[in-house]
Amino acid sequence: MVDEALAETCAVQSRLRDLPSRVVVYLLLAACLFPELGYPGVWAKLTGGLRSLPTATPTAAGCSRRAAGWAWRRCVGCSTCYAAVPPHPARWRGLLVCAIDCTPMSVPDSRANLTGYSKHRCNNGGSGYPLLRLVAVVACGTRTIIDVVFGPTTTGEITYVPRLARTLRAGMILLLVRNFAACDLIGAVAATGAEVMVRLKNSRVMPVLARFADGSYLSVLGSTKVRVVDAEIAIVTSTGCRTGLYRLPTTLGDHHHYPAAELVALYHQQWEIETAYLELKSTTLGGRVLRART
Repeated sequence: MVDEALAETCAVQSRLRDLPSRVVVYLLLAACLFPELGYPGVWAKLTGGLRSLPTATPTAAGCSRRAAGWAWRRCVGCSTCYAAVPPHPARWRGLLVCAIDCTPMSVPDSRANLTGYSKHRCNNGGSGYPLLRLVAVVACGTRTIIDVVFGPTTTGEITYVPRLARTLRAGMILLLVRNFAACDLIGAVAATGAEVMVRLKNSRVMPVLARFADGSYLSVLGSTKVRVVDAEIAIVTSTGCRTGLYRLPTTLGDHHHYPAAELVALYHQQWEIETAYLELKSTTLGGRVLRART
């Protein structure tokens, strides 16, 4: 699978060295499993079962150079080739349910990182590390990360989403939070063939062009025709009941095939991306910063 991904992303080495392209992929995966080790230590873990065979002994600088050249250019491309269709996808009425959202991540406080990423200032003293903004497409049923882009937090999250269009396609339903409810952005996502459902602020007025039997109505969001579902959602806990209004425009216009009540229930799946970020930052990283100092 790795070899096929390397071929598809034009990343196979032109001549064979101590660290062929396939091995670099394994090295980067192992570096995620052993973040407390430097690259020589990771290499020792990776080749620990091959002691009876002659293996290369790359230097720390050699590992670092190869990994740095790969980490952002090719590994995301390799994973995208195979993660776009998870092995056991959770689908709703034939559509792969996905979510897009952003999260900050800490990077080492190095001189190189500070040239691209800044520390946040706030009332409690600010962040101890520079932060990057990560925006991902996640399959809600499996929490598979389909694609990811990142950059400095000084760039708004909406700016990053068009770069994810390379992996959006027909057969997907994208669940978006209110911050992504920009007309141009919704139009750009819809142009990929993917369906969209986004939450709007309750104060945002939508024109009513026609009403449907399930209570939804036809409207427009910028130049995109949408069907709007207004719902009151109640949350009951041991401390009482709280209600809130949700305004959900979607490109799914057929009210017979996509009933309004089911769309309201479906939107709850958007929270799966938050669980994916929790697993990534708290479980996998254990609260540590990313390892790359460059």
